[in-house]
Amino acid sequence: MATRHLYVVRHGAADAFDELTSVGQRQSELLGARLAGLPIDTVWHSPLPRAARSAQIVGSCLPGVAVREAAELVDHVPHVPDEIPSAWAGFFDGYDAEEAAAGARIADALISRFARPAEAETHEVLVTHAYPVAWLVRHALDAPPARWLGLDCGNAALTVIEHRTGLAPTLVLYNDMSHLPAELRWTGSGPGVRP
Repeated sequence: MATRHLYVVRHGAADAFDELTSVGQRQSELLGARLAGLPIDTVWHSPLPRAARSAQIVGSCLPGVAVREAAELVDHVPHVPDEIPSAWAGFFDGYDAEEAAAGARIADALISRFARPAEAETHEVLVTHAYPVAWLVRHALDAPPARWLGLDCGNAALTVIEHRTGLAPTLVLYNDMSHLPAELRWTGSGPGVRP
């Protein structure tokens, strides 16, 4: 039975101009080194500069592996709940029905393209953003749509999801940062005590 192995990662740390910082570049290098021992077929990335640059750096550690853009990996809000949790009210304030519908279409396209078995054994890296990572994890766990809220991930953190024909997806690893030294972990996340 063929397995589609998805190595889903959030881009490295970036500045307000959507460019990787020196920290983000180093995070991407360390992620690439971690993935170098795997039989990666393709590195896919969001069209946004921070993800594209992270993917290029990861790809440089994987000789001969194609690095390609996938529009479905763009940063987006995948689902707006009918009843907004009070802690998220400010986040969704002013979010209109048209924006919600556009985000839902991208989320559906993301799942349709990547969250399914492949005809042959594949190993694909998806360099994307925190919300699409959360949406893919929520889908793999068959959790309610609103459950993507609160699934945080650090920059260059590794999540692994496997898809096989006839079986539910397997969440192998979530938000793993063991390839990063302590000072490079949890960038892009809010304040708080982190392990």
